[in-house]
Amino acid sequence: MEGLLTQVSQSYRKPVEEPQFLRSSEPIKRTIEPIVEFKGSSAEEALNVLKKQPGYDALLSVLIYLRKGVQGKHSFDIRKPSPQAAQLVHVLSTEIIPNYWTLLTEGSSDQKRGDVDILLACLQSIPGVNGLLTYLRALLRETKADPKGLKQSHTIFNISFILDVLSRLLKPDDALKRIWDSVHSLQISTQIRPLRQEFLALFTSGKIISLSAEAEETLRQADKLQDVTWTADGKSYIDWLGRNLTGWITPTMSDVDRKLCADLTARATRLAHSDRLAKQLFVDLLINDTANSNMFSQFFSHLPSLEQRKMLLVILKLLAETHLSSMDVSDTAEDYPVIWAAANALKRVIGDDEIRQSHLLGWLTGTPGAGIGEGCGIRRAAIAALADDREAITTVLEKSMNLFGDQLYIKHTPMLQQEAHAQVLLLSAGYVHRLAPIKLTLLTRSSTYLNAISSRIAASQVRARFLGMAVGEALSELVHSKDKKLSFKIEEMDTDEANWYKSLVNTSDKLGPLDPLRQPHSSRPLEKTKATGPKAKALPQSARAAAPRPGFIIEEVEDDDEDEDPDLVPYAKPDSDAEDSDDDPTLINRDKPRAPVYIRELIAYLRDTESYDKQKLALTTAPTLIRRKADFGTEVSSHVEELATLLVGLQDKYDLDNFHDLRLQGMIAVVVAQPKKMGQWFAKTFFDGDYSLSQRASILIVLGLSARELAGFDVSEYAAAASFPSKRLPEKIEKHYALPPAPAGYGSSSASKLKGLPPNAIDSIAQSLSQAFLAPLAAEAADAATGPDALKLSSFTSRLQQQQQQSQSLSSPSSNSLKTASAARPNKKKPGIRAIPNTTASLLSTSFFFPLTSRFQAAMRSTRGGGSGGILFQPDLLALYLQTLGLLLHAAGPSTLALPQMTAELWDLVLGARGPSLVRSSSPSGAEAGAETGVVRALLFALVALLDVNEGDVRGLCERHGREVVETTEWVAAVFNDTRGGDAGGAGEESEVKMLAAGVLIRLREAVEKHQAVLMGDLIGFT
Repeated sequence: MEGLLTQVSQSYRKPVEEPQFLRSSEPIKRTIEPIVEFKGSSAEEALNVLKKQPGYDALLSVLIYLRKGVQGKHSFDIRKPSPQAAQLVHVLSTEIIPNYWTLLTEGSSDQKRGDVDILLACLQSIPGVNGLLTYLRALLRETKADPKGLKQSHTIFNISFILDVLSRLLKPDDALKRIWDSVHSLQISTQIRPLRQEFLALFTSGKIISLSAEAEETLRQADKLQDVTWTADGKSYIDWLGRNLTGWITPTMSDVDRKLCADLTARATRLAHSDRLAKQLFVDLLINDTANSNMFSQFFSHLPSLEQRKMLLVILKLLAETHLSSMDVSDTAEDYPVIWAAANALKRVIGDDEIRQSHLLGWLTGTPGAGIGEGCGIRRAAIAALADDREAITTVLEKSMNLFGDQLYIKHTPMLQQEAHAQVLLLSAGYVHRLAPIKLTLLTRSSTYLNAISSRIAASQVRARFLGMAVGEALSELVHSKDKKLSFKIEEMDTDEANWYKSLVNTSDKLGPLDPLRQPHSSRPLEKTKATGPKAKALPQSARAAAPRPGFIIEEVEDDDEDEDPDLVPYAKPDSDAEDSDDDPTLINRDKPRAPVYIRELIAYLRDTESYDKQKLALTTAPTLIRRKADFGTEVSSHVEELATLLVGLQDKYDLDNFHDLRLQGMIAVVVAQPKKMGQWFAKTFFDGDYSLSQRASILIVLGLSARELAGFDVSEYAAAASFPSKRLPEKIEKHYALPPAPAGYGSSSASKLKGLPPNAIDSIAQSLSQAFLAPLAAEAADAATGPDALKLSSFTSRLQQQQQQSQSLSSPSSNSLKTASAARPNKKKPGIRAIPNTTASLLSTSFFFPLTSRFQAAMRSTRGGGSGGILFQPDLLALYLQTLGLLLHAAGPSTLALPQMTAELWDLVLGARGPSLVRSSSPSGAEAGAETGVVRALLFALVALLDVNEGDVRGLCERHGREVVETTEWVAAVFNDTRGGDAGGAGEESEVKMLAAGVLIRLREAVEKHQAVLMGDLIGFT
């Protein structure tokens, strides 16, 4: 080994003197740092002690000294801005808390908690909170610089310490007032003004929430997150802000503090979940505070005008949902105190201020407004709040009458909104008649009233005509004698619903005590006042297969054949239980829950999220149990909303098989059991509920599939599983009487085994309906070489290109190719479609379709894709929403009386929804382009469903919607030209979009060619 080493160089050094401890055997002399003591003389001494890593006693002495300054026992106050205070806050945040926080918080003795409170009292100020946030931001920046060493870095522990200090520091319900008191104690106004702005920005800018959430996510990535911090949750932060404000606002507070609280509230409305703040202030300051109920009005008057309007809208929504929660309000005397209390609350909110009165008046007569989809009770309360002001109530009547007779309003406004405005018109007319009868008499003789009734009677929509006749008869009854009053003398005006509308002019509400509003949970659900026409007939058997009639007879029939039926298969011997074969008998669970047999049991199982067995049993049993109990007693009807709420919010905690399928089937069973009520409930929940994208998508899927089941297209096989054996024919005989299968969609009633829902059930049905729509066009346009029935995009688009070359303008009559093609097309037959009773078609329109379209158009007008409504315009959710509307229109069918109104609302919505989808497939590639292509495809499918259902009345379609026909033709042509697609059997989403665009364009151009005279008459002046 020595030969392997070669000496390179050699150097010499002077010998080093040996250390003392090596030369002598004397004991080692250690230099011990002197113990740092604090004498409490000045702030400079406190700062020096904190910098020298003091012991626990010295640290506590410094903190006690600083707290005495906060209490005013000496001149130095760490909460007031100064150079020494800034240095002390910096040292406390960056040195003391990281090194001593564990020592301060360990144990649970009262003394330890008191030590922590002393430290927090020193930091409870604007500089203290800002110091913590600044240090937290620096720590987060440091973790981003070295993300690989998160788990080994000391920075993670410091982040958790700072987050814990921040949550404890701000947790008290009077934290805001304490922090402001330190600023308010300053005598110099020039110092107060900038600190006031900093105070507002600190707690309303969202900085605390964002930094806390980022810190919490960093701890989660490092597996160091122990408890979720409330400062990182937007809802918890808003609730904390509301508690601080309600505790701060008192009758004896100064105007300066009241103005500060108003500014805090105004700026907090820009944060997420700000509705919770408005609700908390309204409930705590006005409803629950019996002694100082005027305090809210004083505080409300300090808010800016825009924030007053926002808070008023939140209050109206709160009253409608919490206290007047039913879709229709009862006219019984038991419900009057609730409405009168709501009217009194609104009167206290608006007071005598003209601006606030104008906000309420605009809500009653504006677009959108008047509580679309809510019960009439909120409108009665709002009118009663304005009833004492003669000028205001007259203005409501005049504006409502002008709006009610506007032809564009009649044609394009959602029907739910027209019904709400009609109720406002009738209610205000009654009050005006009692205050000034001559004004109502003059109004009924004016051209505004006559034109309004004439426009309503001439409308193509059945519902619009009904509202016009109801208003005409009601107002005529007030001002004319019995022999001269207007009476249409038709059956529709003698129904319960018509009589309810006409009775609104006699409604007279007053301001009542607020006591009924203080018990939101005890108020019973309000019953329905207006009946929807005559009693609804029974739904078709296919839609209610799970509803056997009570009182059925079981009759024993003797078989003449003595031989045993060969179809009867004897039961097999039971196999051994798999659990019995376990080697360890302690692992065998003998106390497994049984399947629920009552709805309340099912609800209890769904609530028990800690039990795997109960969750699984509840999901597997829910579809069949709900259908079986639907028409037996009131089990389902009494708990249907609770069931729906649990199913919509249920999470797959245990990764169950077919979880989403079973959950969807349970919700479908809920809708089928109570379609009139739950269709509106699910539509309202889709827009107003606090749910994720996937949960909102499941709501749309449930509405689409349940509507098709009610219409008889896709009857769920759980309906057959829920029916009683006595209601079923033997299999040999049943096949001779079974109805033919539905033409489109999955899961027809002829299937014999339960099948799960496909993951894209709505998309699959939409695709099959689109193919049925395109099949005749494709068969006619196929080239001879490719066969008579080939579905080729190249041949399909070649026909369209020929039409484009031959048709140069809308008014050119030279091209007759479309006419020839239309004449040569075979009549599209729809074999196997079951007859849909009018009751079912009316149900689908009023409880499914109109609630969805009306609320969406209101969201489009109010949010324009921003704010709380932004989630509704996510491309995937928007595409699913449009497909659902197309399915609902198709399920209602051409025999629906409300088809003209449904067509108008869907067409307006399609043309209005083009905004989010203007970037088509010609845009840059990527996820956004694919999402936009999906929205365009959904828009085209909605047009496919619209044209398919209105195929028998194309002339009426051109007469009523001439401008829409032309505008849609131009837009679809642009989509067709701008979309890339293969020329030969193209596959993919873009090819499908181009194929749909071609089919819709051919249909529209055929309509244009055939009804040019009608369109040209309607399009005079159209540019």
